Amino acid sequence: MILTPSMTGIASPDPLQHAFKVKSAPHAGRGGSRPVFLEPQQWQQWWQQPSQASERALYIHIPFCRKRCSFCNFFENGTNPERISRYIKNLTEQLHIAADTPLAQSRGFNTVYVGGGTPTDISSDEVKQLGEAISRFPLVDNAEVTLEGRLNGFDDDKWHNATANGFNRFSFGVQSFDTQVRQAAGRFDDKDFLLNRLNQLSQHPSASIVIDLIFGLPGQTMDIWQQDLLAVIDSGVHGVDLYQLIGLSGTRIEHAREKGKILGTALSEFQADSQARANMYATGANHFESQNWQRLSSCHWRRDSRERSVYNSLAKSGIEILPFGAGAGGSIHGHGCMNARDLKQWHRAHDDMLPTEATATSAVALNPVQVPGMLMSPNPSASLDAIFKRGLDSGQLDLNLLQSPMALHLTPLFNAWRTNGLAELTQNQLTLTLAGRFWNVNMQTGLFEFLAENPLQPTANRPQTHSPHAIAS
Repeated sequence: MILTPSMTGIASPDPLQHAFKVKSAPHAGRGGSRPVFLEPQQWQQWWQQPSQASERALYIHIPFCRKRCSFCNFFENGTNPERISRYIKNLTEQLHIAADTPLAQSRGFNTVYVGGGTPTDISSDEVKQLGEAISRFPLVDNAEVTLEGRLNGFDDDKWHNATANGFNRFSFGVQSFDTQVRQAAGRFDDKDFLLNRLNQLSQHPSASIVIDLIFGLPGQTMDIWQQDLLAVIDSGVHGVDLYQLIGLSGTRIEHAREKGKILGTALSEFQADSQARANMYATGANHFESQNWQRLSSCHWRRDSRERSVYNSLAKSGIEILPFGAGAGGSIHGHGCMNARDLKQWHRAHDDMLPTEATATSAVALNPVQVPGMLMSPNPSASLDAIFKRGLDSGQLDLNLLQSPMALHLTPLFNAWRTNGLAELTQNQLTLTLAGRFWNVNMQTGLFEFLAENPLQPTANRPQTHSPHAIAS
């Protein structure tokens, strides 16, 4: 059996700081799928087939930003009212058409997420149009409908049109409250504006207001980070995500580092290394839990029950996600899919799919939905992978959800995690320690690597194993 440090981490007096060298990636996953090519008519026929999924979501992508932040490597299109207007027109047209298909109408949607980009850069009237288009889909009672964006430019008109047209959750990228750290990161507005605006919006009787913070930004010392954490409490928001800065290629921070520079602030040229970021995570986790905030995942905490984080939770469970917009990704009938990212290509595909006078009598042509830029075959391990990802992300993997042979097969890896201070293990549950929660993406990646290097043998060829009680030995 092959066990490597990339799977298990290493033994260390301080696993929080040293179990792994660096966080390996934003998300974990494994292969097993292959590209699939469908003719447009075949793709349209898929939309005539009812869904078999028990839980579903809509993901709608708004790929525009007024400014590229220093930590971002997926900036796509600059904000331009005319470009946005054309995009929203075509997007809502697609949503209207798709909403009437048997696929969309066959089962309810638990959650909707409008992401980007910066969705709040669209106009107030466009917010209303988008909400009205979403309402055409069969949403379950109390469905979570999230609008992502930034506070800058999100005025009262947009807020009122959003809450009046179905949006009940708002996710704002704050990243840091410190004015100088924000300026270095390319963010708008200062600390006072953010606190005042968040306090105003958080007074709504039912909408959930959540924010993102990033730890490890240039100029963000531990003292500044602690002030950021205190500001979250003061802001009145209902939930918070704490994300570690990762050195992704293509960002302004990485370009500066390659030139031997740091995008610092007037305060400092300091930038936290992996060990300092680990301490920042621990400080944040302990801060919110000492304030009786409930942890919903390794990076998300809530003040009270109005914040549910439904989309983020279900998306890790391999649910069906119907994607709309340039660059949107999701899954349909078990197939992963990604729409064309280039705006010209996306608009051209939209125009090509619209019915003409010659095709208007065709049942398929009356329900055109854009063929995605990429389509993948179903992941044969999707159900199992969802158990792993959701469990490790939440910090608790219920071993009863695994078939006994798989649980026993993973015992050497689980025991190594326990030895290295990343998890606690009982017969029925693997519980991540604080260090394990910080390194959970590395652990997910390590688990998938373990299974690739040590595939579970078919039952007939597998040697006798010990009792299930051996898992906690």
